Amino acid sequence: MIDGEGNQLGIIPTKDALTQAREAGLDLVEVAPEAKPPVCRIMDYGKFRYEKSKRNAKGKQHHTKLKEIRLRPKTGQHDIDFKVKKAIGFLQHKDKVQVTVLFRGREMAHIEEGRKVMEGIIAQLEEYGKVESLPSQQSRRMICMIGPK
Repeated sequence: MIDGEGNQLGIIPTKDALTQAREAGLDLVEVAPEAKPPVCRIMDYGKFRYEKSKRNAKGKQHHTKLKEIRLRPKTGQHDIDFKVKKAIGFLQHKDKVQVTVLFRGREMAHIEEGRKVMEGIIAQLEEYGKVESLPSQQSRRMICMIGPK
């Protein structure tokens, strides 16, 4: 058993331990039930539960997700700005962003227009994330990956 100040009192019968806890105005909490003999501590049980929940909450981590922004070579500037704003939010939330420029029909003859759009987006997102894979052409799409800083 351990008292309220953290001093070890040794092996004490349960009845005596409960009496000591009541005299101190605290609770008798079993902190290591699997130990032989079980370890108990005189403490405030509400405080113990609060600290335990804080430790459990600290262990949770953010899992990086992949978010996609899709554009076309003829997408208007306002729409591009809106999608960049969304991408900034994703990057600040520690998610990766995949920027995709889709080409349809005759747009395949003007791939440089899509590359200009892609470079503009990369320039706008430069302070919020780093380019993980440079823009690459994959049939009718141009793809670029941007990770959070």
